[in-house]
Formats: sequence, C-alpha cells, structure tokens
Amino acid sequence: MSKRINWYPAVTNTKILRNSLIVLALFVCTSCGLVTESYQQPDIDLQPSFRDVPSMDTSTIAAIPWRSLFKDSVLLNLIEDGLSGNNDLKIAVARIKQAEAGFDQSKLALWPNLSAEATTSITQSRQNGSTVSSNEFQLALNASWEIDIWGKLTSAKRASLAALLETQAYRNAVVTRLIADIANTYYSLLAFDAQLEITRKTVAIRIADVNTMNELKANAVVTGAAVVQSEANRYAAEVTIPDIKQNIRAVENSLCILLGRSPGKIQRSTLEDQKSLDTIQVGIPAQLLSNRPDVMQAEFAFRSAFEISNVARTWFYPALTITGSESITEEKLSDLFNPGTLLGNVVGGLTQPIFNQGINTTRLETAKAKQEEALLNYKQAILVASGEVSDALAAFSAAIEKAQHRKNQIDALEKAVDYTKQLLIYGTANYTEVLSAEQNLLSAKLGRINDKLQQLQSIVVLYRSLGGGMKQ
Repeated sequence: MSKRINWYPAVTNTKILRNSLIVLALFVCTSCGLVTESYQQPDIDLQPSFRDVPSMDTSTIAAIPWRSLFKDSVLLNLIEDGLSGNNDLKIAVARIKQAEAGFDQSKLALWPNLSAEATTSITQSRQNGSTVSSNEFQLALNASWEIDIWGKLTSAKRASLAALLETQAYRNAVVTRLIADIANTYYSLLAFDAQLEITRKTVAIRIADVNTMNELKANAVVTGAAVVQSEANRYAAEVTIPDIKQNIRAVENSLCILLGRSPGKIQRSTLEDQKSLDTIQVGIPAQLLSNRPDVMQAEFAFRSAFEISNVARTWFYPALTITGSESITEEKLSDLFNPGTLLGNVVGGLTQPIFNQGINTTRLETAKAKQEEALLNYKQAILVASGEVSDALAAFSAAIEKAQHRKNQIDALEKAVDYTKQLLIYGTANYTEVLSAEQNLLSAKLGRINDKLQQLQSIVVLYRSLGGGMKQ
C-alpha cells in the first residue's frame, strides 16, 4: 500500500510551474545527501612489501610495454593476432557495449517521460435519406517526471557507471591474461620442440650404441645380453617421440584457439633464441590497486553494489512525481505548439510507502549483503594478486638458481658417459653403467629445458600479476 497526495491543484500558469520547479530543485540539492552515502575507496591494509622482497622502489616491469618485454618477432605477431581475433576479448567488448547502453539509459532516467497518442474516429449517420460521415481527430500528450529528491536516480546512474567501468576493467583483464596465455603457450610449444630434438639426438646415439655393442660382442668384449639391452634402451627413447609429437599438436591447437583460429600449424622460433631478464623490478604492493585490471574490476563491482544500496535506502522515502497531460482536438490542432495550452494540466503527486509486505526492507538487506560480498571479493582479489606475485618471484628465483647447478650437472654427466663408454671398450665396465650414465644425462638435458621454460614463464606470470600488458 502507498499513500498518494496531490500536493497542489492543477496548474495552468507556466510561470507558477517554473517557480515551483526551481523550489523543488533547491530542495533536491539539500535532500540527496540526507539519505544516500558518498562512496569512498575501501581502506585495504596491504603488506609493506612482497614476501621476501623489500619493495623500496616504485619501478616495476608492469610499466614496460609488451612489445618491449618480448623480443621474439614471431611471438609479437602472434600476440597481435590474438588481440584482434580472440573470442573472449570480443565477448568482453560486447559486455562493454551492453554496459554503455545501460549507463546511457540511466542518464535519461533523470529526464521527464513524454508520450503521445493520436486517435481518429469516423462516424456515419443517416440524414434525410442520405449517409453523412464525420471525422474526429484527437491528439493526447502525457508527461511524467520523477523528481530525484533523495538521490535514487543519481545513485542508479552511478551504479550503472561503475558497472560500465567494471566491464572495461574486465576487458583489460582479458587483454593482460590473453597476452600472458599466448606467451606461456608459445614457450611451452618451444619447450616441446626442444624435447623432441634432444630425444631424436638421443635415439641416434642409442642406435650408435647398438652398433658398438654388436662390434664388442663380435670381439667377445660383451655378451649378447648387453646387445639386447642396448636395443631396448634405443626403443625406450623412441617410444617417447609419439607422445612428444602429440603434445606439440595439442599445444598448437590450444594456441590457435587463443588466436581465434582453426587448429593448425604455428610458425615459431626456438627455445634457445629466447632472451630472459636477469633481474626484475616489482614495485610496491600498493601499485596492484591501480595496475591490475582484475583488482580494479572487483573494486568497481563493489562500487556498483554500494550505489545500489543507496538506491535501496531511498525506497523508504516519498517519491515526488509531476505529471501533465493535454488533449488536443482537430479544431485546436493549431494550438499544439502554444506554450500556454501545451500540457495545461500539471499535477504533483507525492507517494509515501506505508506498508508493502516488507519489500523495501528486503531490498535494502539484500543490497547490503551483496555490497558485503563485493567487498570481500575485492579483498580476495588483492590477496590473490599478492600471492601470484609471490609465487612468480619464487619461480623466477628458483629457475635462476638452478641454471648454474644444471650446467655443472650436465658437464659432469657428459664426462661420465664418455668415461664409462671408454671403460666398456677396455672391458673394465659393463653396459649397465653406460646405460645409467646416458639416462641421467638425458634427464638432465630435459631438466634444463624445463628450467628455461620455468624462467621464461615466471617472468610472464609476474608481468601479468603486476598488471602489465596494457601498454603496447
């Protein structure tokens, strides 16, 4: 139930109407702040530095344009293709268009509604034995205007603006994630290429081992068991090649999907051609609030929920609506644009909610709960961002630390393989020792590929985690 009060009778004098509206405008200016609250950015307590990293410098790799971060021209072209063809990015743009339409409509809600209805009727009658027709035309104009006394419409407009900014931040988040996904998938593809190359070289070495074992057996240096074992070792290396090829195909297809292409071959360089950063700068934690699009997206979602709570509060207060109407017949059609007659009947209505089954209370409680949920999502986004930065830093540091140890390991294993083969020829070692040394060497070489991949990908992840990727 609601109570409607006609707060003044029909007004036909436009001067009185104008003066009344001026008074109402002044009343609106002083009333809005009494019901709605002003938005303030949540006070989030960020740690003084990233974990185990003193952040005293505001310089960050997030400020580096992605064209400068990546040196591989093939990768740069793939990123370009992805930014123009990726379907997730196109979906994000479509969401922006939807939000823009909603925001435009929210601005128009502050203006009056105006509608027109035209009717015509034809009447026929019999007079003196003949049919007489008469036409009647009528034009009805109706207007209504809800005065934004408590800021309901203004808060709704701000909520729509925040929703628009949220979609724009989402689009930026898609861009940064897309760039990182393309780069990481590209590096994974190069790593599989490197694994395939090493495995093929290993197979060639194992074939040579089989030939050597046959010669040694002919000279009674080794037994037939050693020959068979060398053949099995060759096949053990060969059997991994189909899996590596299948992985290459799957990664190529994944990269094509990111680019918005049908599955197919991907042009690429080599893992050895990739240059990595030796040192990185992360900046200060507070920069996450302004750099990371997903964090900004979460804040805009909270801001929208905050303004919707403001709208819910205004429903407890009277709604002031001014309505006007004018009906013009064919005889008075010439008066259509006469300000003295246009909308000559103007009525002000004041609607005060009294009892409406708890709808307003439920609306406000729901809005507050969604606002609290949005705030928690915002805090969670910041925690996730900080954690991603910490994980990427740890991965990068681990890859750098392993690089020299891996080099030393491979140097030692190459010598071990050479020594055991020489000892085998002289009959002072068996093929099991040779096999063990070769297996360890292969594992170390594959490990070096993973180390390089980890280093490259950790930089990409850190770049995205810090909010990089928006600058070309």
